Amino acid sequence: MALFRNMLATILVQKPHVILRDALFSSKPAIAGHLKLSDTCLKRLREICDEKSFLRITIEGGGCSGFQYKFDIDDKLKSDDLVYGENDARVVIDQTSIEYVDGSMIDFHTELIRSGFRIINNPKAEQGCSCGASFAIKLN
Repeated sequence: MALFRNMLATILVQKPHVILRDALFSSKPAIAGHLKLSDTCLKRLREICDEKSFLRITIEGGGCSGFQYKFDIDDKLKSDDLVYGENDARVVIDQTSIEYVDGSMIDFHTELIRSGFRIINNPKAEQGCSCGASFAIKLN
C-alpha cells in the first residue's frame, strides 16, 4: 500500500489553470508551495512552448540583492520538480527554489525596450533591484 501511495501524483488545483503536480515515484514528502500564473504568462507560454517544453524557474545566489531569478525553456523533468499550469503552458520549479518564491506570481511583461518573464509579488522578498532580476530574502 505504501509503495502504491508513493507512486501517485499529488494534484492540487489552485485556480482552474494553476495545477501543482508532485513528481511521480517521489519518496520525499510533497512541499506545500504554490505559484500563480498570470494570463499574460499563460498566453506567452502557449506561443513559445509545446506539450513537451516548459518554462523552468531556478533561484540562484547572486545578482545585485543576493538571489537572482533564472528563466529557461526546458523539456526534461527532474525528480524534485513541481509543475504548475496546463499542457502547453507549464512552469516548472525545483523544491529548493519554491521555498524562495512560494506565493509569487509569474508574469510576462512587455515594455518598449524589452519583454520577458518576471516574478511579481514575492512574499519572501524583502527588497529587489530596480530591474526585478534579483532580490533579498526576508529574514524573520
